[in-house]
Amino acid sequence: MWLLFTVASLLSALGTVQGFFGKSLSESPEVNMNISQMISYWGYPTEEYDVVTEDGYILGINRIPYGKKNSAYRGRRPVAFLQHGLLTSATNWISNLPNNSLAFILADAGYDVWLGNSRGNTWARRNLYFSPDSVEFWAFSFDEMAKYDLPATIDFILKKTKQEKLHYVGHSQGTTIGFIAFSTNPKLAKKIKTFYALAPVATVKYTKSLLNKLQLIPTFLFKMIFGNKIFYPHSYFNDFLATEVCNRETVNSLCSNALFIICGFDHQNLNMSRLDVYLSHNPAGTSVQNMLHWTQAVESGEFQSFNWGSPAQNILHYNQPTPPLYNLTDVKVPVAVWSGGQDWLADPQDVDMLLPQLPNLIYHKKIPPYNHLDFIWAMNAPQEVYNEIVSMMAKDK
Repeated sequence: MWLLFTVASLLSALGTVQGFFGKSLSESPEVNMNISQMISYWGYPTEEYDVVTEDGYILGINRIPYGKKNSAYRGRRPVAFLQHGLLTSATNWISNLPNNSLAFILADAGYDVWLGNSRGNTWARRNLYFSPDSVEFWAFSFDEMAKYDLPATIDFILKKTKQEKLHYVGHSQGTTIGFIAFSTNPKLAKKIKTFYALAPVATVKYTKSLLNKLQLIPTFLFKMIFGNKIFYPHSYFNDFLATEVCNRETVNSLCSNALFIICGFDHQNLNMSRLDVYLSHNPAGTSVQNMLHWTQAVESGEFQSFNWGSPAQNILHYNQPTPPLYNLTDVKVPVAVWSGGQDWLADPQDVDMLLPQLPNLIYHKKIPPYNHLDFIWAMNAPQEVYNEIVSMMAKDK
């Protein structure tokens, strides 16, 4: 029943667009490209690097060192680091046309732009010690992304650019790991000029997304359904949706896509000609343990570490019987927030709980019609969000 309810909600959000569903669209070239190829396709310079974390994960990261509008100047530029959200990858920042993608907009505005990837996604699925075929490789959640991935990536970027600080832009889970890292690692926090949080997620007590339904599944059954490695709905899940719920090609693609089911979908503000790009690169993968961590957060209503399932296991990991809470009041970096009024994942009630806890909140804008993915793909995102980010960064170069 939870599945039918979720899909029904998705279809309701999609609405009815006469003449669109079932229409055959020509395939965008970026569908089969990697991140560097996508950047080069639009005529921008690109570099790619491997970052090795303290616990052995190898993260592919990408750089756009300068834009097309200011290519003559090759001197040192202020650094902007963009970190994607749950189930996605660095492609999120370059999936639209250049005038509508934050990474390209920042590059053209004079920034040295870096795109991060969290462990377990398409571009970060290597480890010095474990194969991605092993259970050990997937034994992580957003705890480890904050503890290991962000410090390793930020330190790598600053060393490479010979700078002391950078601008941090996070979306969704990219904000979650930012809140954790900058509250628990003061040394890292000092390297951040400003934290730009798009659709911020700390607690998910009031979320209306699929996570709200997944948290009803006991852990043992969750692992029976999804396994204990990479999270992605099994083929029978997709088959059921395709045959029993989604009867047209485009709706089928959205209904069977884990990212859209969890985060929602706003067809009215999306460039539908880019839909094949979104679908071909998302979901980019994460661990079952990470999804379990999110379902725990829904159930507890707290912003806390992964619960290992018993007091004894938690004592083994944390030296206490319950998972430690993350303290948002320890986030000392300046934080600017953009939130949505129709966000399935970062529910406005959870955002309202978050904001008063941030001791250095410098800006907040709520966009009533925005849902979770509008912050990265909406056609009017430059007017609603990106131009403001560029303007704020310009004051703190």
